[in-house]
Amino acid sequence: MRYRGIFDQGEWRRGLIIWGEVVAIMLLAFSLLSSLGEAQAWAENLCTKTSQAAFRSCQFETFGAFWLAIGNCDNLPTAAKRRACKRKARQEFPSGIEECQDQFEARQEVCEALGEGPYHPVINPADFVETIDNPFFPLTPGTTFIYEGAGEEHTEVFVTHETKEILGVTCIVVRDTVMVAGEIIEDTFDYYAQDREGNVWYFGELSQEFEDGELVSLAGSWKAGEDGAKPGIIMEADPQVGDVYRQEFALGEAEDLAEVLNLDASVIVPFGAFDHTLQTEDFSPLEPGVREQKFYAPGVGLVLEENPDTGERVELVDILQE
Repeated sequence: MRYRGIFDQGEWRRGLIIWGEVVAIMLLAFSLLSSLGEAQAWAENLCTKTSQAAFRSCQFETFGAFWLAIGNCDNLPTAAKRRACKRKARQEFPSGIEECQDQFEARQEVCEALGEGPYHPVINPADFVETIDNPFFPLTPGTTFIYEGAGEEHTEVFVTHETKEILGVTCIVVRDTVMVAGEIIEDTFDYYAQDREGNVWYFGELSQEFEDGELVSLAGSWKAGEDGAKPGIIMEADPQVGDVYRQEFALGEAEDLAEVLNLDASVIVPFGAFDHTLQTEDFSPLEPGVREQKFYAPGVGLVLEENPDTGERVELVDILQE
């Protein structure tokens, strides 16, 4: 086979073994679903099954990205550049597989916290109200929350007067704009709605990333009801220490969760000093090991984001009303 030359003999054998394992497991999955009895057996441990399916998908994507890289290498003008390009692709391939494994292990930790049942929130539009007045996450149209981070990072979160219907629920549209040195690097539209119990639900986002004024990515965008995506809870009505909950669910794209750490934290930010704040830790299996702590003040909302590893902070500096 012509493309064997990109591997040494050991690499080629290892690649065949891994690829054969992936194909064998996928064939096994299809065979398990071929009869009703086997499909019922498959229904057990659904959270773990989800982790396994996402793991295999990640492996396939890694293989696909590798071969696309090789194809691009073959179109470089000199043999030396082609060899260097393929060498880089070979070096990066194992880290991609390792990342798939790390994500699988992180998803399994989520299964331990939430249980093995399927994630399937039941959404009834009649259970939702027009306003969002949860004390830890109030969203009044016309309000702008202004935050500042390290260096010249500046964020404005504007609660628009616009709404968007998703799964029959009328959601408030919130625009979140991140700027560095006055240049927009992220511009996101988030969709929120509150149920009658006071839980604030997250129904999706349009996430746009910019470089030098040009749109370069929509990664992280999702909308409940499309491609298997489901809404999550961004703020509980009655948070309790130890609660763990999904904030969003679009497998492989958006999998943020939160854990309640404290109900009585005290913080000081440029906008003021706050006691009795709610402290959460946000994390995602898509970014294993990355954690972000958030502090919400009653009647105000988010006042501080902090990276517990680096100490970097994004602080509330002002709130403007139209």
